Amino acid sequence: MNAFSYTRADSVAAALHSAAARPDAAFIAGGTNLIDLMKENVAAPAHLVDITRLSLREIAPSADGGLRIGALVSNSNVASHPEVERRYPLLAEAILSGASAQLRNMATTGGNLLQRTRCYYFYDVGTPCNKREPGTGCPAIAGHNRIHAILGTSEHCIATHPSDMCVALAALSATVIVEGSAGERRIAFADFHRLPGDTPERDTNLAAGELITAVELPARGFAEHASYLKVRDRASYAFALVSVAAALELDGEQVVAARIALGGVAHKPWRDLEAEQQLVGKPARAEEFLRVGEWLVRGARVHTHNAFKVELAKRAVVRALEQARDARPAGPGAVS
Repeated sequence: MNAFSYTRADSVAAALHSAAARPDAAFIAGGTNLIDLMKENVAAPAHLVDITRLSLREIAPSADGGLRIGALVSNSNVASHPEVERRYPLLAEAILSGASAQLRNMATTGGNLLQRTRCYYFYDVGTPCNKREPGTGCPAIAGHNRIHAILGTSEHCIATHPSDMCVALAALSATVIVEGSAGERRIAFADFHRLPGDTPERDTNLAAGELITAVELPARGFAEHASYLKVRDRASYAFALVSVAAALELDGEQVVAARIALGGVAHKPWRDLEAEQQLVGKPARAEEFLRVGEWLVRGARVHTHNAFKVELAKRAVVRALEQARDARPAGPGAVS
């Protein structure tokens, strides 16, 4: 780990000022990912701005009838909040499927959105990596790539986004609130994370020095018919091979609205509005769910070790939608 200087900010304005004064600065809160990156010499910020004293720990109603979650609310507190459990059970399930209880106690809402990939080549500073050092290559493409992406990849990167929470936020059409030198702006969740393209080093569309202050959930939470399914190698503390956040609004057996987001398959949570629309007006049956699963992976580009994810994703979509239809949450630690 490289030497670094440190500042503790007592306001958002002070945090932004400290970051603006040092272009090599990084914000730190729970530190559950950043500290690991620093220990492995993957990240080497010369200055850390501690934001743990900022007043961003509130969960409160938003102006449009939804829910506003402060950026420093811990993952545990989000998952156990009565309004999240009642109105957005999909989000609570997804959070409880991730990491361990100890990490969820430390990890923050804002930090969860900024997690970096767990690609082993990215973490190994002895190997080239376009995400870590642009222009050096992507050894995962011809190497061991069992955990890597099958959708939205490029010739420069096939890494996946690791978050469970973000898959649920994508399905719920959340909004990310950020503040920077130009003031506050709102970013639709679908536009927050990036596909790799020719700039895989950029995970998000945050501008330099911008700070996440909150995440807002819309009023519509799909509380009655939602399920988060996570398929992984072991039931505890493992990242998803494939995950599915599924939500339905039903009129009898007919689908009125559908939300489906995939994790473990792309550089960002993967959502396809066309696929969701195909379910509207259709009966909530397995054959319709399978058709949508096939649509979701229609553009898959597989590599030597991850071709199994195509069939796995289709089956996971069917199972998650069946669980949502039947109001049977997968529950934390769900495996297939």
